[in-house]
Amino acid sequence: MSAENSVMKRHNLRSAARFVVAGIVALGVLGASRSAKAEEIQITGPLAGAPPVRKLRLQRQGRFEIAPSFSFTLLDEYRRTMVVGGSLTYNAFDWLGFGVWGGFGAIAPLTALSDNVNESSPRNTRTAVNVGRDFGAQVSKLTWMVVPQVQVAPFRGKLAIFGKLFVDTDLYLHLGLGFHGLDERADCDGGGCVGADKTMNSRVAISPNFGLGFKFYTNNLVNFGLEYRAFPFSWNRAGFDQRGGGNDGKFPDQKVNGDDQTFKFNQMISLSVGFALPAKPKLSE
Repeated sequence: MSAENSVMKRHNLRSAARFVVAGIVALGVLGASRSAKAEEIQITGPLAGAPPVRKLRLQRQGRFEIAPSFSFTLLDEYRRTMVVGGSLTYNAFDWLGFGVWGGFGAIAPLTALSDNVNESSPRNTRTAVNVGRDFGAQVSKLTWMVVPQVQVAPFRGKLAIFGKLFVDTDLYLHLGLGFHGLDERADCDGGGCVGADKTMNSRVAISPNFGLGFKFYTNNLVNFGLEYRAFPFSWNRAGFDQRGGGNDGKFPDQKVNGDDQTFKFNQMISLSVGFALPAKPKLSE
């Protein structure tokens, strides 16, 4: 009798399991059917075929922009540079523009590190190649920049200020090829490097320029911008003889030349005020 009860219990459990599985499958089919029917629903009436946003102000499309700017370099070892310049951009689309950015180094103060080197470094025959009477006179300087570039603005929206003032805002990426004017310590060899005052030469460094920025459109004509720019290249920022000798070229060789240039990920921040023409932006459909 107990064996028969055991068989019946197993049979009942199997039947219950089959019933549960069948119920789950039926619910899944029903849900899929409802989802498929929901996806087939199409909007009709006056909203049929309407764009997601109507009468959107196209702050960039078809407009020229002139934007004076003030920039300052970041993370400088020996000399900071403040650049006065600006950009000229034509925006073929609301998300794509072509133009040029440039400026000149209006102010270039020495850093505290340069002051310490000038005040603390001994002047003798062993240091004569590297440190002249005035160390600041041999520190390199960024004198000007010109960058043909492309701007891509993939994101736009509105920014709320104190929950009351709303301004159109966009985030853009920029990419270009930069030409950078430098005043750098002149090449010298042996005894020619030992003079009390170091001479400087000018050269042009070419490198990629890239970064991102924000524009805040306060009205149809004027906008304000905040931009980050990176422009990496190699240069001899301190005017030192620090490379060129030894088996691997990583030791001083009593010469100052291109071997002494080291890589630097140069960076700057820019603030700008832009003026767009025509003065009134286009509206989307």
